[in-house]
Amino acid sequence: MTARTTRGLIQYSIMGGLLLLLGIFLLYPIALTVRGGFASDISTGKGWTLDHLSLVFQDPLLVEGLINAFKIAITTTLLCIIISLPLAVLSASFKFPGKKLLNAMILVPLILPPFVGAIGIRALLGRAGSLNALLGTEWDVLGATKFWGVVGVLALHLYPIIYLNATASLANLDPALDESAENLGAGAWRRFFKITLPLIRPGLFAGATIVFIWSFTELGTPLMFDYSTVTSVQIFYGLKEVQNSAEPYALTMVLLASAILFYVMGKMVFGKKGYAMYSKASRAGGESDMPKFWGWMAALGFGMVTLLAVMPHIGVMLTSVAGPGSWYESVLPETFTGAHYGQALTAGESFTSIKNSITLSLIAMVLNMGFGVLIGYILVRTTIKGRGLLDALCMLPLAVPGLVMAFGFVAMTLRWPFGPDQPLEGVLAVFGKNPNPFPLLIIAYAVRRLPYIVRSTVAGLEQTSGELEEAAVNLGATRVFAVRKIIIPLIMANLIAGGLLVFSFSMLEVSDSLILAQKGEHFPITKMIYEFTNRLGDGPYIASAMGVWGMSLLTVTLFGASLLLGKKLGSIFRV
Repeated sequence: MTARTTRGLIQYSIMGGLLLLLGIFLLYPIALTVRGGFASDISTGKGWTLDHLSLVFQDPLLVEGLINAFKIAITTTLLCIIISLPLAVLSASFKFPGKKLLNAMILVPLILPPFVGAIGIRALLGRAGSLNALLGTEWDVLGATKFWGVVGVLALHLYPIIYLNATASLANLDPALDESAENLGAGAWRRFFKITLPLIRPGLFAGATIVFIWSFTELGTPLMFDYSTVTSVQIFYGLKEVQNSAEPYALTMVLLASAILFYVMGKMVFGKKGYAMYSKASRAGGESDMPKFWGWMAALGFGMVTLLAVMPHIGVMLTSVAGPGSWYESVLPETFTGAHYGQALTAGESFTSIKNSITLSLIAMVLNMGFGVLIGYILVRTTIKGRGLLDALCMLPLAVPGLVMAFGFVAMTLRWPFGPDQPLEGVLAVFGKNPNPFPLLIIAYAVRRLPYIVRSTVAGLEQTSGELEEAAVNLGATRVFAVRKIIIPLIMANLIAGGLLVFSFSMLEVSDSLILAQKGEHFPITKMIYEFTNRLGDGPYIASAMGVWGMSLLTVTLFGASLLLGKKLGSIFRV
């Protein structure tokens, strides 16, 4: 057997192992959810019936939930585009005062999960909140329009995803195209709609897809606003009956099918016709100085959007230092205290949740960094068949709703070999007398954030010449030694950036944490924040303090990843 044949066998073996793991922990949970929606006997998962699905569409409340979920998704996506696209065009095309700082500030909303931001919005816009106290009114802004509360918080959190994708696409445009059209007499608006927009449409659609699916299946924010007539919340409440009722399975399957259908429809409408350029150029060459007045207006626009986006953060921070009951019908809290931060770090239940999240997220990060190197190497450094399938499966978690994945893991624990009276009972368990969700939480965090580390690693490998590795092998080094001593050090910045994103977003993961952890001793930080918000007295204040701790962590990691990846950060948020 030649060295080339041996190398090929090793590569196929590695890829086969990776595909097997993705099959078990990605495709299998999804398949169980789909199978449960059709099973005539939910306890055994056997038989076939369409009754469960038909009952979903016969229940007016469930149908209303689906309609509301779609309305939230489409409205949030449109708002994100309206907010982010003009900012991206300004950033890519013009120079204006404070541009570098404002470009960094515009990413701030990503550092706080929207369901935590809902606490701050309620404090600012609630019936007894700051706005009514300032204006002397009694508007029930959030009570009467919970829908817009959910949409507003989601849009102010998710627009950076579209902004990152749009700016990355605009950075690849050749300024000569726009200049040629201008020389032929085309006006600014005509050039934008006929040249710029068609060329950046793939990147815009990629970001919009993530925003749509995210908001369509968002669980935490509707829960925080007590907006229960939405599919994600109905599934969450239905978990109590998952062991003997098929309705949660059918509803989750409808949610998944709807997300896929909307994606395909969007792809057909917005992605059916593509435009390619013969060359790419640095967008810096196309940046022009704005007149002083308009430059300051552009900076003001960035500042206003950032200010609106940080409103939930400001509300959370003020709540975290407010004395219990001191922020009621007043513009600002009447008394301040730092005790909530101490309780958030030292109280038994909150400290345990922080420790759980740090431990689980670190393990998920280490696992993903290892798998990221293997997957990235297979995708970039080999030519074996099946690489496209591996790449598609690694990106699938971006397209599959987190709620569906979490529900699939629950279904997994109820089947062989983990279900009742099975050989591995209790090893992976969500329900029962002795549940053990930690392995599932690690797997869920790792699978959900796998695209981040894969895209980051692939970007690093594509910028690193394979000749260095080949030279080491020709000098007698083994392939493993060459990768470990040459390739990994060269892509370490990308690995660290991807790892930071995996860790930080796992720390504040919502769907998996809310669904898979059912006992207090197993709660991650996000589940404990949710529990505190429902506790009378000092609960919301401690929840806000925990949210600020998480926000601080995400701030450091996100800006660190941004410095390491630069404009390639946007490619991480693409399907």
